[in-house]
Amino acid sequence: MGTISIIILPLIVLIIILYGFFKKVDIYDSFLKGVLEGLKTSLDIFPCLIAMIFAVNLLTSSGLIESLFSFSKQLLTRFSLSMEIVSMAFFRPISGTASLAMLNNILANFGPDSFMGRIASTLQGATDTTFYVITLYFGSIGIKKSRYALKVGLFADLVGIIMSFIIVYLIFGI
Repeated sequence: MGTISIIILPLIVLIIILYGFFKKVDIYDSFLKGVLEGLKTSLDIFPCLIAMIFAVNLLTSSGLIESLFSFSKQLLTRFSLSMEIVSMAFFRPISGTASLAMLNNILANFGPDSFMGRIASTLQGATDTTFYVITLYFGSIGIKKSRYALKVGLFADLVGIIMSFIIVYLIFGI
């Protein structure tokens, strides 16, 4: 298995080159056109990504999320949860990297086999980065109005968050 994984990528590149050679395609020119298209796409989505990174950093370092959800602290302690899981659930639709960092903190503080670790891991797998996906994909092809995509994506995230809690409670209890 190790040998196959080492030679698979060079083999794919060789097949592409041979295919282009037999079809009489200027491979180098096609490669450069693809690189140019990739750079243009990167430049098109760059402002959207910078704005999202700025917003996530601002929300994270300001402590606004903890202040907004401070009313739920008593309910969270009743179910053996901490405020970190609420922050993770809030940031998951916004940024996969931020929620992954929060998952890492939860696993480091509570352990992967803890109740919090299980909920955080399930939450990470059951939801998606809706804002990131809409920003990246819609922004890269120039769609300005997302219509129902944002509402449906956020509803799916809410269902994923709720079901993460329910399923972990049903399978593992407190």
